[in-house]
Amino acid sequence: MRTHKTYDYLVVLKKTATYHIIDWVSQLLLLLAVASFGYFVYKQFLFDNISSILGAKRESLLLFIALVIIAWWLYCKRKKAQNDIPYYRFALMFSAWGWYIQTDHFQIATFYLVAAILEKPVKLLPEVAFDHEEIAFNSFPKKVYLWKDVANVVLKDGLLTIDLKNNKLIQKEVDADISDSDEQDFNDFCKDRLKA
Repeated sequence: MRTHKTYDYLVVLKKTATYHIIDWVSQLLLLLAVASFGYFVYKQFLFDNISSILGAKRESLLLFIALVIIAWWLYCKRKKAQNDIPYYRFALMFSAWGWYIQTDHFQIATFYLVAAILEKPVKLLPEVAFDHEEIAFNSFPKKVYLWKDVANVVLKDGLLTIDLKNNKLIQKEVDADISDSDEQDFNDFCKDRLKA
């Protein structure tokens, strides 16, 4: 049974450029899927009449999948306009299904399915959590540093600096303004943990 750990301090970091790249790639994959499915149905329409296309299960299903993808894409655009995090994984799963229906595209279907599964974990809100035992980065894969491996931690002027004993320096910009008193409390907590 997995239990969720409670941390003493949680520092929210600014989103990196990779977050926007993941969004861009997800949308590009959806565009390719919709274009491919639409072209397949259009090509069938050129050779057959519309009644035979509606009667053909594969073409009708691909048309339905393309419409679901477009609807979800528009929903994600609206969420993004409301400054919410859009997740395209539902549409990516439908895209994988559409590629799978086209029997000669099994590898592409697998790629879309993997993209759908990995989209949410790689778009986690960047956070760093601190407690008496460790420093944990909310990333994929999760990074954890024990206090015995840390030389210094400082939060000052919107910049979090973690100096590790292996000469690695981690500096991240904080997303929100932090009051001087909260900053001092956090820095005191880190000094106490480094002395322990």
